[in-house]
Amino acid sequence: MTAEATPPCQRVAFGQLRDTLARLFERHGTSGEVAAILADNCASAERDGAHSHGVFRIPGYLSSLASGWVDGRAVPEVQDSAPGFIAVDARNGFAQPAYAAARDLLVAKARANGIALLAIRNSHHFAALWPDVEPLAEQGLVGLALVNSMACVVPHGGTRPLFGTNPIAFAAPRDGHPPLVFDLATSAMAHGDVQIAAREGRLLPPAHGVDAAGQPTCDPRAVLDGGALLPFGGHKGSALSMMVELLAAALTGGHFSFDFDWSGHPGAQTPRTGELIIAIDPAKSAGRSFAQRCNDLVAAMADAGQQRQPGRQRQRQRAQSLREGVALPVATWAELQRLAAA
Repeated sequence: MTAEATPPCQRVAFGQLRDTLARLFERHGTSGEVAAILADNCASAERDGAHSHGVFRIPGYLSSLASGWVDGRAVPEVQDSAPGFIAVDARNGFAQPAYAAARDLLVAKARANGIALLAIRNSHHFAALWPDVEPLAEQGLVGLALVNSMACVVPHGGTRPLFGTNPIAFAAPRDGHPPLVFDLATSAMAHGDVQIAAREGRLLPPAHGVDAAGQPTCDPRAVLDGGALLPFGGHKGSALSMMVELLAAALTGGHFSFDFDWSGHPGAQTPRTGELIIAIDPAKSAGRSFAQRCNDLVAAMADAGQQRQPGRQRQRQRAQSLREGVALPVATWAELQRLAAA
């Protein structure tokens, strides 16, 4: 496979990109409120260099909306289930608007009780997961989020895809610094990164995927065409992926990654599953400031020789994008503007 030449790029102001995406979503079937939330999420991922969850996802969003698989105008239903538990029925809409509808209540419950859970079901999560937890850490809380997706990962020792990429995101506040944030798939790599590798003509690293016959392959097209990803770390990643299925789907009332049927909606790409978000208030614990202790740990990791801290590259990319504009291929930006005006 031969990698394609890098296309010419231009810099677009973050606000301009976000506003363009909002018009695009609304013109293709979402409400104005949903459009604004999805646009901010997608533009933020592109701003921070999370390209597999940025504007690369727009065709998948639009084809899913056009297919009738997802309701872009859904109004989530929030249920205050218990002092530390909120349940949200996304009503076949996107997960981010469902989360936005309950986030203030989640924060209030976490501050009152020390911990609170938000269980979202009947939702479509098609984005990066770190934006769901970073705002919690910016408010001094610890955030943990888990979401399952569509069956594209073979469990350890298995022969067919069963799990989703099933990411886990975590965020913790730091004193005088941006939050400590990570977002990782429990698969060997994100499914979107496989799609990008296929588009760019790049091979995957070894031990990341199998073809339709279950044989190891480094060809991303073979993984996408009837093949599957592998969990990271063998049985360890597989166990974590199983945990995500149970917490994000079974506990919330959402679908398992293998449990929904979109065959009647050609063009559907967004998985209809569930999401669990946990918020913890570290102020309820004893001892020194938790945010300062996070700094202590980061400093100790640096002293131990770790040169790259979780989220550091994303923070640097964010600063550059806000200063200089978000880098986009010229053709991509022209197409986004066309879709926003169509």
